[in-house]
Amino acid sequence: MRVEEFDYELPEELIAQTPLKDREQSRLLVVDPVAQTMVHTRFSQIGQHLRPGDVLVLNNSRVLPARLYAEKEDTGAKVELLLSRPVAEYEWWALARPAKRLHVGNRLIFHQGREGATCTGVRAEVLEVAEGGLRRLRFEVEGPMSGFLERVGEVPLPPYIHTPLANRERYQTVYASQPGSVAAPTAGLHFTHRLLDEIAKQGVEIQYVTLHVGIGTFRPVKAERVEEHTMHSEVYEVPETVAAAVNRARAEGRRVIAVGTTAMRTLESAGASGVVQAGPGETDIFIYPGYRFCIVDALITNFHLPKSTLIMLVAAMMGTEFTKRVYAEAVEQRYRFFSFGDAMFITRKAEWKGEGAR
Repeated sequence: MRVEEFDYELPEELIAQTPLKDREQSRLLVVDPVAQTMVHTRFSQIGQHLRPGDVLVLNNSRVLPARLYAEKEDTGAKVELLLSRPVAEYEWWALARPAKRLHVGNRLIFHQGREGATCTGVRAEVLEVAEGGLRRLRFEVEGPMSGFLERVGEVPLPPYIHTPLANRERYQTVYASQPGSVAAPTAGLHFTHRLLDEIAKQGVEIQYVTLHVGIGTFRPVKAERVEEHTMHSEVYEVPETVAAAVNRARAEGRRVIAVGTTAMRTLESAGASGVVQAGPGETDIFIYPGYRFCIVDALITNFHLPKSTLIMLVAAMMGTEFTKRVYAEAVEQRYRFFSFGDAMFITRKAEWKGEGAR
């Protein structure tokens, strides 16, 4: 399967640069790959497409202010860091740019923003160098690391967003509670507390898992063939109550709906045996056409980048050709794309297992 099969033409002006004032007022394209239908509506009407007894699973990971600006203590050379994942409270793996400037033993001084003042009493030392620009750093910080990041760090917006964010809470879901991601689980950005309450009153069961989005989300697929691509590993957590709720729904024939590809990947990883296992885990699951879905029946998701692993996941649910038709329709109808863009609700009958699945 060639990566080029998942390319499409997207006018640059359709890439959403800022969030809508009202989260719920994003547009929603409801698609059924079995009936081959598309319905245009608003996200505020998502409840009309849900049923009593559905289990709606959301990812409650919170985006860290993980972008830091620093300089080398000895030379003053500027360095930009994107924290990837913690090893311990004050020890982190980070993506460095330019990476060639940082070697084992180098010490860093930090700034409050790209051109901001120097942060007094804060240092970091490079402990280890890895491939791909990754560096393991030990921070010297007074107080908790989370406090330092909130004071000094920036929320790392995707590279296709060029407009500064006026309120960084708009790159968080309203239910984000577990810090650890470097990018938002953006399908959840459309929900408000009011909308979640309304959905719950319909008899929809709302559950939360955690998957911390890693730096791999910013890296393009460079392989020519889909099967040659390797996913970066990400950590997740499935609470006991969530595993029980999902397994009970499946046993009773009720739908399990993932909000976002991160919730989808968590459920499919934890439920690879057909039964969702509770607890922490780590996943590098790569879902593309031919994958047989074990747990999830429907998906709420945004519109994804051409040739990305996320559009491949969507194609696994809808079929490659129908995915092309859906994206062409979204472009023609001037939907807003990517992180701050509009959404899709992909429904399917229980017997539909995805293109090429056995």
